[in-house]
Amino acid sequence: MFSFGSLLLRHGYWFLFTYVLAVGMGAPLPADPLLLFMGAMVGNHQYSFLPSLLIAVSALLVADILWYQLGRLRGGRVLGLLCKLSFEPDTCVRKTEAGFAKHGAATLLFAKFVPGIALLSVCLAGVSKIPFPIFLLADVAGCTLWASSYLLLGRVFHRQLDVLIGWLGLFGRRAGLVVLALLAIYVLAKYLQRRRFVRKLRLARITPQQALNMIETGQPVTFIDLRHASDVERSGMKIAGALRVAAEDLLKGSPQIPETGEIILYCT
Repeated sequence: MFSFGSLLLRHGYWFLFTYVLAVGMGAPLPADPLLLFMGAMVGNHQYSFLPSLLIAVSALLVADILWYQLGRLRGGRVLGLLCKLSFEPDTCVRKTEAGFAKHGAATLLFAKFVPGIALLSVCLAGVSKIPFPIFLLADVAGCTLWASSYLLLGRVFHRQLDVLIGWLGLFGRRAGLVVLALLAIYVLAKYLQRRRFVRKLRLARITPQQALNMIETGQPVTFIDLRHASDVERSGMKIAGALRVAAEDLLKGSPQIPETGEIILYCT
């Protein structure tokens, strides 16, 4: 009978590499729990800490280098694709660009800890033309920090995790069903979150032709460019007369925004 425990015990290192690589390539799966479980097995002397760390970091680096090169070659097209695949398209690029604008390549040190921007950060590093040696150094440090943190947590709290694993039945006959059910709930929750956002967006959407008609008929209209400054500079294009306002400043009530007339917002 299949069990998650036997899978980890027999193929733990290979399973760790394959799973983390899939997550790094964009699979909508959480990698943190697996590292915690591996850390618990390290604490139980079933696996070793250093090989587990090297395997997890190596898997992430393979995926990260690929996305970095795609970012360098394809630029904004790749970012657009990742946003479409993202469960949080309203904030995915904006958060990542803000981090790079403030911290540069150092953003990669902690990107893996922030849901939604880990994959985008390595792609944006390529789009931003960060030199490969600098990217590799920062990414290795970030991957190592992330993987070692969860492995150490699992190792320190391995007794508590053993209780949790036993309670969930991950080492029992229903292992496959339990794991699939948990993953299905996670993906479904994120999908519903995305659908709610898209539905709200459609309610207030305007086509380019409708916007052009408003301008041609003389209606008072103001365009607000919500893109990050680096994205505006990178694309080299902007609607004539549009005001560039940071997305977070909308909630604060930017004085640049007029109080009368139609307001049209656009972003990445």
